[in-house]
Amino acid sequence: MGGMITFGDASRQPRRFPVVTTAIILVNALVFILELARGDAFVKQWSVTPADIIAGRHWITILTAMFMHAGWMHILGNMLFLYAFGPEIEDAMGRLRYLAFYLLSGLVASLAQTVALPHSTVPNLGASGAIAGVMGAFLITYPHDQIRTLVLFGWFARITVIPAAILIGLWFIIQLFSQVGFVADVQTDGVAYLAHIGGLIFGVFTAPAFERLQRITEWET
Repeated sequence: MGGMITFGDASRQPRRFPVVTTAIILVNALVFILELARGDAFVKQWSVTPADIIAGRHWITILTAMFMHAGWMHILGNMLFLYAFGPEIEDAMGRLRYLAFYLLSGLVASLAQTVALPHSTVPNLGASGAIAGVMGAFLITYPHDQIRTLVLFGWFARITVIPAAILIGLWFIIQLFSQVGFVADVQTDGVAYLAHIGGLIFGVFTAPAFERLQRITEWET
């Protein structure tokens, strides 16, 4: 069994402290504490269920679900990826535009999952779709940056640097293989892999517009 844990961009540092990225991580942590304290009823109440959205119910869960997680490994993996890729994209877009971009990525990701499986009654949750949008932005903005990564394969463990384009490409392939597994309606953990793919594609195609707006603002000031 193998895996990768990201620790940050070894090629550059953001010009400003990543206020928004840090706040998003803290909100996710606080919501996860609430999940642990309040149990399954809380998780089901605030997760997004495609069948409910199609029926016009519980639309607020499209927002709330992107701050929830299915377990310790889920939240730790997501927050480490956000910490690795978020600060530089926040710097490139500016704080308010980055926040808007992050939330829109999560929204599009949830809608992609809903459209693909409109009759599903499995509650979906996780920040992965929004974070995938950030990764998509990083892919086209800093594809050659080196990301510090802990590579795990059985008993083998090594910290190395991997180009962002390769790391994100591997992540995307993993999502595609995961999707093959649940297309036949075997999704049981509530982790929406189609949302990951939708978020990444959204990030790739829309990030340049958000970043151009930031550059225009900087030139004007």
